[in-house]
Amino acid sequence: MTRGTRMVGARALAALVALGLALAAAPVQAGGGSQLSGTVNVNTASVEELQLLPGIGAARARAVVDERTRRGGFERIDDLLDVKGIGEASLEQLRPHVTLEGKTTARLE
Repeated sequence: MTRGTRMVGARALAALVALGLALAAAPVQAGGGSQLSGTVNVNTASVEELQLLPGIGAARARAVVDERTRRGGFERIDDLLDVKGIGEASLEQLRPHVTLEGKTTARLE
């Protein structure tokens, strides 16, 4: 591999990292261009409230409620990894929008 080829590869990698960081920092938008503001308390939220979260549809919201009931509530945000369909990547998308205490204040704007 030549120095020039390595430079092109390094620039491409840097561009991909920059794009990933920009997308991760972008506000969450629901269908129709609405933005999510506030947080969802995963220990008290209804299925409908949980569906405000990015990547959470009806089935996954029910799975969150089922897991919450089974364990008697979540003690840590990372406990959401025990919900079928929530992995590391989706948890990172959810993390800024979920809480374990207080009222659910999330709404689409």
